[in-house]
Amino acid sequence: MRRIDYDTEQHQHYARGRALTEQQRQTWISAFEAVLPERRPLAGLDVGSGTGRFTPALAQAFGPVTGVEPSIRMREVAQAQSRHPGVRYLAGSAENLPVPSGSADYALMFLSWHHVQDKPQAVRELARVLRPGGRLLLRANFNDHHPRPWWQEYFPRGFEADAALFQPLHEVIAMFTPDGWRVAGFGMVTEPSSGTRADMLERLHLRTLSFFAQLSPDEVETGFRRMDAAVAADPGEPAPVFAEPLLTLERS
Repeated sequence: MRRIDYDTEQHQHYARGRALTEQQRQTWISAFEAVLPERRPLAGLDVGSGTGRFTPALAQAFGPVTGVEPSIRMREVAQAQSRHPGVRYLAGSAENLPVPSGSADYALMFLSWHHVQDKPQAVRELARVLRPGGRLLLRANFNDHHPRPWWQEYFPRGFEADAALFQPLHEVIAMFTPDGWRVAGFGMVTEPSSGTRADMLERLHLRTLSFFAQLSPDEVETGFRRMDAAVAADPGEPAPVFAEPLLTLERS
């Protein structure tokens, strides 16, 4: 996987390109609520928080949240977009979490696990900062439980290139279990439609997905040319939905 420098490549368009509707966001909050303790407040970590598309919603639903993000520019966007009193953003990474040991009830990693360079160190850090019984909500893609977004079919090597970014599910679980973690749940969450195909195409053209960095420029241009033509035939058609995996791990 080619590493992406979000300070130079994507921070300007990321929030718009990866925007969620309120219905989509609430679908995820409900999925998280189903696997978290009922008591409130809960102290949370949003690890790889990016531009903060989930951080304020987590604080609203569960209690104070610390967004941890290595990109200066992404944090700046997050801070500018939200002044929620229960949210703070700090520089850090999954391998180096800037919070005290045993200070969090849960951590969310939403499509950030594949960016982690030293995964064994991240496993140890997550165990350090979570209290006993704390939960890691790992919304990651797994190459053996992989969503197939409709738009990838237009790109040469589309599904293959995307799946290559991710580990199989059993491999991810095997990284955690020797350090005392257990699987608390695994399920698929169907996110509501993001609007029309034309709406989705407009956001895809911002190229804020790691997927595009794995293709050659010719493959990217070919894919968009094909998709532009297909969407132009019926731009108002609703964007299809698909199921996305959520793995919940519990710290012993």
